[in-house]
Amino acid sequence: MLKEKLQSKEARLGVIGLGYVGLPLSMEFARAGFNVVGIDTDGEKVRRLMAGESYIADVPSEWVREAVDAGSFKATTDFAVLADLDTVDICVPTPLRKTRDPDISYVRSAVQEIVKYLHPDMLVILDSTTYPGTTDEVILARFEQTGLKVGEDFYLAFSPERVDPGNEEWTTKNIPKVVGGVTPACTEHAALLYQQTLGPVVPVSSTKVAEMVKLLENTFRSVNIGLVNELALMSDRMGIDVWEVIDAAATKPFGFMPFYPGPGLGGHCIPIDPFYLSWKAKESGFEARFIELAGVINGSMPHHVVTKVADCLNAHGKPVRGSKVLVLGVAYKRDIDDIREAPALDIIKLLQDRGADLCYSDPHVAKVSEAGIELTNQDFTPELLSNADVIVVTTAHSAFDYEAVVASGTPIVDTRNAFKGLNGDQIWKL
Repeated sequence: MLKEKLQSKEARLGVIGLGYVGLPLSMEFARAGFNVVGIDTDGEKVRRLMAGESYIADVPSEWVREAVDAGSFKATTDFAVLADLDTVDICVPTPLRKTRDPDISYVRSAVQEIVKYLHPDMLVILDSTTYPGTTDEVILARFEQTGLKVGEDFYLAFSPERVDPGNEEWTTKNIPKVVGGVTPACTEHAALLYQQTLGPVVPVSSTKVAEMVKLLENTFRSVNIGLVNELALMSDRMGIDVWEVIDAAATKPFGFMPFYPGPGLGGHCIPIDPFYLSWKAKESGFEARFIELAGVINGSMPHHVVTKVADCLNAHGKPVRGSKVLVLGVAYKRDIDDIREAPALDIIKLLQDRGADLCYSDPHVAKVSEAGIELTNQDFTPELLSNADVIVVTTAHSAFDYEAVVASGTPIVDTRNAFKGLNGDQIWKL
């Protein structure tokens, strides 16, 4: 029985998709004493993992080497291993199409592979963020075509990933794990798996509730960031320092939670998840105006930054075209190497289109080659700072020497309040 295998850790676990979600989860399973097989279509990822090398900053290579050497973890591109697995976590990307509707093609592809090897007493869990109804409508409908009965012959659940790259306090290990199964038995089995491995488990009544939980979490952030971004735009017109306003408001011990403006939203979740929710709402005949408006405001911030850069250069008698623009930080947030949906890329592209001469410095990102951008990292040096016509701080990495940036005398556009506490007439805030 699967329950006994999970409790004794004799169950063989599988994870499809070895990215920012799947690899940390695989390692936690292996470190808890399970035998784990990671499946990914990227042969290079598989090669590096089997050589004991991690490509995810939150997963030390030492963990991978130890798991591979102990035989508790194996990576492969061969989906046939599913036939011998007791559980499978689906951790594949769920991006948006250009039309801002959900692209669950990776989920469908994973399901098509699993269904070939679906067998009695197997547990399948979808971790990928998606719209409410995906687990039942896409996965369950396909699995039931095999003649196996959910909750009796196999178990199906949804458990949203809550990974926060670069967060050393809250990790895959200790972030509470929300679990919602198609049936109570499904929830019970999925919860039991995570109870053997991770932090607190939070069972909910259905897959739809679990799917909605993740969308609420990130929509909450998106809407509140949209609010402070609008306040930043408003304060800029009124000559008010929005950062000082937020700091003062944050002294209230109740009824207020500080959010901060920025050059736009980045990462795989916050810029995307709210649109999954608004898309699904439209299917139900409901217009999510609040969510859509926040998306419009957040999406406009790279354009606002570019306008700031143009105004800054103009104040120093220079046009955008031909000016040397140094971008500090291209990752979507501080001290990580992830550039997915990074607003810095939008800003670079917009400035390139205006004829600016772009370069960037980011100790975590060696090269950017996407969306028409082909740039390599430039070492952070006094010469790099002084040779620029304007410096744009889009990601406030802790490795940057902000005093040296001010000392260079080069005009600065600060989108992250990175120079808080430093004086400099050349600093233009968001």
